[in-house]
Formats: sequence, C-alpha cells, structure tokens
Amino acid sequence: MATRETGKSAGIAQILSTTQQPQVGRIFAARVSFVILNNLDNPLVFKQKGEWSSIGGLFFNSIKTPNITDNYDIEKFAKPLFPNNRFIPTVNEIVYILTLPNENIQTNVSGIEYYYFQPVNIWNSCHHNAIPNPIGNVLLPESQKRDYEQIESGSSARKVTDKEGTEINLGKTFKERIDVKNLQPYEGDNIYEGRWGNSIRLGSTVLNSSIANRWSSVGTDGDPIIIIRNGQHNDGKEAWIPQVENINEDKSSIYLTSTQKVPIKVSSTKYDSYKEQPPTKPLEYAGEQVIINSGRLVFNSNKDHILISSKKSIGFGAQTGFNFDTPSDFIVNTGKGKEILLGSKDATEPIILGNKFLDDFSKLLQQIINLSTALKTPIGTPTPFIPNSAIPVPATTLSETAKKLLNSIETYKSKVTKSK
Repeated sequence: MATRETGKSAGIAQILSTTQQPQVGRIFAARVSFVILNNLDNPLVFKQKGEWSSIGGLFFNSIKTPNITDNYDIEKFAKPLFPNNRFIPTVNEIVYILTLPNENIQTNVSGIEYYYFQPVNIWNSCHHNAIPNPIGNVLLPESQKRDYEQIESGSSARKVTDKEGTEINLGKTFKERIDVKNLQPYEGDNIYEGRWGNSIRLGSTVLNSSIANRWSSVGTDGDPIIIIRNGQHNDGKEAWIPQVENINEDKSSIYLTSTQKVPIKVSSTKYDSYKEQPPTKPLEYAGEQVIINSGRLVFNSNKDHILISSKKSIGFGAQTGFNFDTPSDFIVNTGKGKEILLGSKDATEPIILGNKFLDDFSKLLQQIINLSTALKTPIGTPTPFIPNSAIPVPATTLSETAKKLLNSIETYKSKVTKSK
C-alpha cells in the first residue's frame, strides 16, 4: 500500500457531508465501516434503518478516514444497488457509492438515497480487497506495514508473508486466509469467484495456452465447458500465484463438458460384470458429460422418486460393498428373453422356482410316507412264512423323516427373494 494519498478527489468531502443534500448521479469511493447482516450485531441501527429491509446495507466513511473505532455516521448508509445479486463487502474495503432516487420518487423527485455497487479490486484478490488507514498512521501494526510496503516499492500484487495474515479489521467473523488463490484465467473466460476458493468458470478448450489446464488435451479451441468448484487444493505454490482447477484434488467439483476429456481418478475401475464392450474409463472418455466429484455424494428425494435412466448400461462400482435397504419390495425386471445373472456374468445355474418345486416335493414326500407305512408290516416268504425283520425299522425311520420334511415345507421358501 502506498503511503501517499490515493483515490481522492476535491469533491469527496462535500459529497459525504451530512449537511449538504446529495445530488442524483453522483458516484464516489468510500470505505466500509459496518455491514448490517442480521438483527443481533447492532439492534439499534437495525431498527433505525428499516429493520429487515436494511439487511445487506452498509455504513461508510471517507476513504481518508481509518476505521479505528466502531463509530460511524448514521446518515452515511448505502443499500445494495442490485436486488438479486449481492456482493457483501468486508469492513475496510472500498466500494463505489452512487446517489440515486429512493422509494419516494413518485411524490418527491428530489428524494435521494445512497447505493453501493461493489468493492474496488485494489489488490486484485478474490479473497478481500480491504485497505488499512494510511501506512504512516501510528495505529497501523508493524506487521501490517511490512506486508503492504512492497506495494510502495512497485509490486502490483498483494503478497502477505505473515503466517497469521494481516491485522486489518475485516469485520466480526471474517478471518483472513492468506492461502486463498485467484483462479487462473484463459482467453474468453467468464469467471465468478467467491472469497474462499469457490468458483464458477464459464470457459472453453484452450489447446495451446502458455499455462496448461487439465481439460484441453482434445477437442477444438472454443469448445465450451462449465466448472463449478468448492474448495481449492494445495498446489504448493505461493498464495499470490493463480491456480487452475484440479478435479482430483479440489474439495468438490461439478464439470459440464462438451468435447473435453477430464482425467478424473475414480474410486473403482472394475467392469468385470460386462459381457460385451465395457464403458470407456472415465479418465479416457472425451465428449459431453456431467462429472460430480467429492468426498461424499448424497442424492435424496423427500417427496417423489429418484429416476436414473441411460441409453446404454448403468454401471455401479464400489470398493467395500453394495448395499440396499428398503422397508418395501425390491424388484428387478428384465426384458423378455433376458437373464438375471447373480455372482458372475458367466453364471449358468438357474434358480429353482420355489413354489413349484416344493409343491412337487411335497407330493413325493407324501408318497414316500405312504410306502414306508405299508412297509412297516412284516413281510416274509410264502409257506412256511418267515418274516423279513430287516424292513420295519428303516421303513419307520424313512416315514418319520419324510413327515418332518413335509411339516417344514414352508420354511424352505425365501421370504425375500423371488423369481418368475
């Protein structure tokens, strides 16, 4: 940060004056001193500024005024300019302030209100762009002076070297992280970056870029891609060097491709269940696809079905198991003439139809019982009659065994798995 005064104009003091009516169409820069985010941090100003309609509004001071206390002018209040897109600034960031009509415009054409546009990109950092009071101020900590003095010497990048970050007041909960990196841009990109390593890139294939990326190995320059990333990876480089997304190391990612090949390393690449040509491995596939990658995926429907359909197969792969739990039926239906193979794609042993088999088995057991009952009567040779003592004992045993099997016939049926 330069020690010389910058970004000021002769008219700023007049514009910020609470004794002079602001004019429509004025635009100036101001330092953020407080942002209303809820009804608890400062209940008094929350009520004074319209309660819930004040959410997102901020108080500001002249850029010449350091935020060294919690005091601020109640009249220097600005609302977000856009209703559907809000970029909440931190304390000590510099924002554009515009003077525009307020809600009384129909009855009072001179009704004016302050609106803020967005923080000024002073440090060209997606994390924060707060700037402290002038470096010559005795209230500025020495560690903060050291981090920003390099700007005075000609460096255009913010390079914080203190492991704990700077000591700029950024608000109540915003804690600086010195390792948050900007995203590396490519020609034609539209990039939306949050403050914590989360981003959306509306990009394309760039085959011969000076800095390579992981989605431009095939295709044609200009082939569209959308990358949504939440949580950047540690690439071992200095914090001020921009970073390119890495689907295998970023925390959570969604890639929407057109022709690109994304080298994702999936947890399972086993496709032994396929009889014919297995699917192309994910890291080798080039074409339109949607890739979701994270530490855990949860798909939940709290009102209706989850429907998954595919022009080809649906492949599942897992390292430690494949489980189904349901309080209702589990149904598998195949096309006419097709098979359900369990255990292997080469399975050949058919599953027995339980009801039909047990019905026939019951009849067989009943006939065995009848025969063994008849055999209990001693059988011998004609006159002179000599009984055959070897028959009654095994006949009785066979009869009892058959009766036991017959009485237990229903227990042989699975209560869960059925086939047709």
